[in-house]
Amino acid sequence: MAEQRVRILVVDDDADVRLVLRRMLEGAGHEVIEAPNGKAAMAECRSQPVDLMITDIFMPEQEGMETISQVRREYPHLKIIAVSGQTSALYLKMTKLLGAQATLEKPLRMEKVLETVKEVLGCR
Repeated sequence: MAEQRVRILVVDDDADVRLVLRRMLEGAGHEVIEAPNGKAAMAECRSQPVDLMITDIFMPEQEGMETISQVRREYPHLKIIAVSGQTSALYLKMTKLLGAQATLEKPLRMEKVLETVKEVLGCR
């Protein structure tokens, strides 16, 4: 039986960021699902199992911190990486308190994204 690919949910209101992350992650062999905000992300989580969520913090409708808190309540084993711009260091620290396993600052660097995904998934 073939090894199952890791399913990653990318949550960002910027379609370009989602596209770049999709290309990076699919290039590394992962399956990628996209959502433009936390509300849509929760709907995706409920419709199909996800192994990892990479979420922006600042988004319309439902922002990242609220989404991380909700994921922790409903899917305690789901791995989370929080992403935001450099001006948001305090917010990124707060996401770790809410349950994110790792954080990344924008602009995203491919090597750092893939390294962080491996670490969070325990594939070192």
